[in-house]
Amino acid sequence: MTAADLAAAWLRGLGSRELTAQRRLFIFPHAGAGASAYQLTAYLPDTVETCTVQLPGRESRFAEPALTSMDDAVAALAPLIADHTDLPYAFFGHSMGSLIAFETARRLRALGTRLPDRLFLSGMRAPGLPDRDPRHTLPDDKLLATAEFDGVDAELQELLLPLLRADLTLCETYTHRAEAPLPCPLTVLAGSDDDSVDGTELADWRKHTSADFALHLFPGAPHLYVRGAERQLAETITRTFPARG
Repeated sequence: MTAADLAAAWLRGLGSRELTAQRRLFIFPHAGAGASAYQLTAYLPDTVETCTVQLPGRESRFAEPALTSMDDAVAALAPLIADHTDLPYAFFGHSMGSLIAFETARRLRALGTRLPDRLFLSGMRAPGLPDRDPRHTLPDDKLLATAEFDGVDAELQELLLPLLRADLTLCETYTHRAEAPLPCPLTVLAGSDDDSVDGTELADWRKHTSADFALHLFPGAPHLYVRGAERQLAETITRTFPARG
């Protein structure tokens, strides 16, 4: 596989706005989700190219084994993103995606690469805080009972369960290593009715940046607020990550 093919497999949408893009937004989906989970592109100006991370084991990469290690995910992603930092860029991650985005930014710093202009980190407690209710070792029936497979029929849920378990393993076996705060500004986002994370856990992200920090809650929204709130989310992102300039 060529470098271009590898980048296209991992970063869906790369080059899709080649003629108009002035900035780039890398999107990191939540556990169990693939690149098609969010429809942010439709609500962003054509000066912003969206590149959504497609981890192995889902959608177009369903036949590949899913990753269960944060280190493996970051080791694969960081060099690919490092090759596409020619434009000012930002990260948006939701839940599991927030942790992967954060660790990828730290790996890019170690590589000496241009860093994101801002990290938008959504629906996840800050690194180093304990998981409330680890799920990756639950029996299938109990894990399935906790899954948020909205509108997915029972047969497909059974097929997706190993992927969800792999993603939860990646998150719940992740060990945060102390490093200097990132110089990138952070915007932390969540639904106000997200019962998986509280305000203190969200605010704790502040210690992970030496730059600007902002916390934004979407009123009345649950954990998976992203699906259905793409317009509001895109507006929030573009206010602090302008399409031009």
